[in-house]
Amino acid sequence: MRVLFLVQKEQRAILDRLYEGIAAHCECDLRWLSSAEQRNLRGYFRREIDVTKYDRIIFFLRFKQEIRQVGFIRTVPNLVILEHDAYQNYIPCKYTGKFSAHYRKLPWARVISSGFMVSERLRQEGFDAVFVPKGYDQTLLNDQGRERDIELAFVGSTGSVAYSGRKALLDELGRVENLVVTRTNSGEDYCATLNRIRYFVSADVGMGEYMIKNFEAMACGCVLLAFDQGEAESRALGLQDMHNVVLYSDVPQLQKKLALLREVPELAARIAVNGRDLAESQFRFEQIGARIVRELEPDLRVQAPLSWLERLRVTLGI
Repeated sequence: MRVLFLVQKEQRAILDRLYEGIAAHCECDLRWLSSAEQRNLRGYFRREIDVTKYDRIIFFLRFKQEIRQVGFIRTVPNLVILEHDAYQNYIPCKYTGKFSAHYRKLPWARVISSGFMVSERLRQEGFDAVFVPKGYDQTLLNDQGRERDIELAFVGSTGSVAYSGRKALLDELGRVENLVVTRTNSGEDYCATLNRIRYFVSADVGMGEYMIKNFEAMACGCVLLAFDQGEAESRALGLQDMHNVVLYSDVPQLQKKLALLREVPELAARIAVNGRDLAESQFRFEQIGARIVRELEPDLRVQAPLSWLERLRVTLGI
């Protein structure tokens, strides 16, 4: 399968291994688009792309730029949208409902979403949506067997509106437990910090899916304390409470389970090992890339004919 894969050049997350995982399973033309190129997709395609060369064209671009250019995007054939942020469609934030509104203008496109229930809800709305979870960079993150001298911690951002629930929970937990909340550089610093943490607090409150930090923490051998995203979401990922993860729904429940883990360190160690094994067996980016390519293979929906105005714009290159 010949695939054109358009990704963001400036992106905080290091996703190179994910891209390599996709490229390893198809004939992949990977293009890194700058912010300026994402703002003018019509111009970029006119200069750089022959769409007839590809069986699939994947967008993994800034949603903010996509929704501003739907008129042009409607002309792109064999379109697949890879999306890690569509959970924002269903939570109170600036993008509430906007993913659905965007996809309604592109009903023939396939959406690959990183949330199981997000994919279910999109399908219920009539979209061609499939689920492939987030994962982790297996070349950057691993269990190094270091001494874990930080008992309880969270590493990451709490600043945006989408993370308001995360910040509120961490603030509440910090008032009753000795919680470290910090940020690090990506790569080696991040891996080293995760390897110092015994209990990693994942506080994806109200998001409806498990963010990438869950898989990263498990891969580095932390005991993952994860805000419970619901039975269906957890089952789709193979997460089992008190076996390979510790699920909680509020701070008192988290404290109760944490007290048990402190009292029975053998249980904590077993959960950490099981979680690491699950991450290594299911969520390495090389595996996630292969899953994405499998979801590209089924036939796409038939694309609606372009309107006379859309045909004119294509002809004129405007």
